[in-house]
Amino acid sequence: MNGMWLAVMGLTVFMAGWYWYSRYIAERIYRLDPNYVTPAHRYQDGIDFVPTRKWVLWAHHFTSVAGAAPIVGPAIALYWGWAPAVLWVLLGTVFAAGVHDFGALVISARHRGQSIGTLANRLVGRRAKLLFMFIILILVLMVNAVFTWIISNLFITNPASVVPVMLQIPIAIWFGYNIILRKRSMLVPSLIAMVLMYGTAVVTTRVDWLQIDLVRWMGGEGAGEILFGLDAVGMAFLIWIVLQLVYVYFASTLPVWKLLQPRDYINAQQLAFGLLILYGGLFVLRPEITAPAYNGQADVSWLPLLFITIACGAISGFHGLISSGTSSKQLDKETDARDIGYLGSVGEGVLALISIIAVATVFGSQAEFLQSYSSFAAASAGGLNNFVAGAAQLAGGLGISADVAATFVALMIVCFAATTLDSAVRLMRYLIGELGQEYNVPVLAGRHVATSIAVGLTGLLVVLPDGGQGFGSGGYLLWPLFGTSNQLLAGITLMLISLWLYRLGRNPLPTLIPMVFLLVMTVWAMSKQVFLTWSGASGDEPQWLLFILGAAILVFALWILLEAIRLFGRREHTYVPDAEQEEAGG
Repeated sequence: MNGMWLAVMGLTVFMAGWYWYSRYIAERIYRLDPNYVTPAHRYQDGIDFVPTRKWVLWAHHFTSVAGAAPIVGPAIALYWGWAPAVLWVLLGTVFAAGVHDFGALVISARHRGQSIGTLANRLVGRRAKLLFMFIILILVLMVNAVFTWIISNLFITNPASVVPVMLQIPIAIWFGYNIILRKRSMLVPSLIAMVLMYGTAVVTTRVDWLQIDLVRWMGGEGAGEILFGLDAVGMAFLIWIVLQLVYVYFASTLPVWKLLQPRDYINAQQLAFGLLILYGGLFVLRPEITAPAYNGQADVSWLPLLFITIACGAISGFHGLISSGTSSKQLDKETDARDIGYLGSVGEGVLALISIIAVATVFGSQAEFLQSYSSFAAASAGGLNNFVAGAAQLAGGLGISADVAATFVALMIVCFAATTLDSAVRLMRYLIGELGQEYNVPVLAGRHVATSIAVGLTGLLVVLPDGGQGFGSGGYLLWPLFGTSNQLLAGITLMLISLWLYRLGRNPLPTLIPMVFLLVMTVWAMSKQVFLTWSGASGDEPQWLLFILGAAILVFALWILLEAIRLFGRREHTYVPDAEQEEAGG
């Protein structure tokens, strides 16, 4: 099969879902009100609550959720064949991710811009909120720690990407002051920013002395101990980790229009540019898919693992945190939520689809594919590298050389990972502040105190434990929890949205059906991980930390679910709409 036709089919499904299904959800289920006064206007403070133009906010939302996950997950899941991966990306995006991200944005906007964790208190009860907040904090902390390592690793392995990434910061600050704050036209300045960044990437790829190669500067990989018992590679990781933590502290405390929004708008254009290159190269080359539609030689069953391997790109609980944590505080009009929430999910699906196609067409034959994807472990280890090779091949269709294409891909991944890291630290600050209010510790609600705690915990998890991938990879110690925890979070978020719709007398089936499917698959997968793999019952070495945390998360999630099921049968539930909801007729 030709990869071009798979792309045509997938893009058609995505656009149909956005044009028809999201309109049905907006008008008949969520009932968006153009006259509703959003929290961005009601609580405008110039820092977090800032009314924002629709496409600027879409750019922030999209780039905050689109890190490396919609690339890596599909590249790994191709192990089971391209057909299961493509079906889950298409159906998951249209019927699950779209309504999830869209719904989390709407329900938060209808409740003072509160996070989905706080809303658990209002919809289910205080006990459910505290259990839910525990799951969220563990998830966000894992994301912070692992993305810090990923960015550092990309800087070390692709030093040509450092200068273009650094250049983005002053460009974004200038963009924020001169374009977003003063509400001027964004098109030409943002295109100039893109030309500067990608032009710099081409130059740094060709000119060695412009590459910030810390390992080479400190004597190379063979150099002995440099400082603190670390060799050149370890010291490079330490330097990049410290610089990132300092940067993210300031980035997550500054007003959103100063850095977050302009950088995300530029990053969204980056991704659009990158996708145009990849899809353009695909339509020029028209490569054949050499991966099998279904891999009958797989040593691990796709059911239920497929649905936790591909999260971002189909549905991801982390997206609900972004929707309810930062995006809802910047929503200018409630009717903008359809494009920001649902179309943001479609954008991730488009990225996941090209990731699948790039890897499925990069091998010369099916035998080569099966050799590279000989086991699930091999697929997990080589997924990202296979994507980079496949993306470089597609970019070559437009005459872009492999080394420049590799820098472009690294630049795109770093920028998105940095955006996600910034938003995740900001989210963690909100969560710590909410816990401070919950337990009457007002000092925790302070912006700088909460951010210091968030950055400090991230730094400790990054550098103290051994995550198995060298210095700075401590986040990987907990990373096996991410897939199931993330999807449990998505299922619980859909449950809260369903309960909200039910209490308002609306049809909850569009959120209830994907909720049931996702929770069944995720609880199944997590039970296997906790009680078979991590406990040592399957014959593997016991992993007690993962077992204890995984069991706690699983029990808490089931507890919240049981609380919600009990409330579905009680229309006299204590839930009362906010005053602003009543004003809007909600």
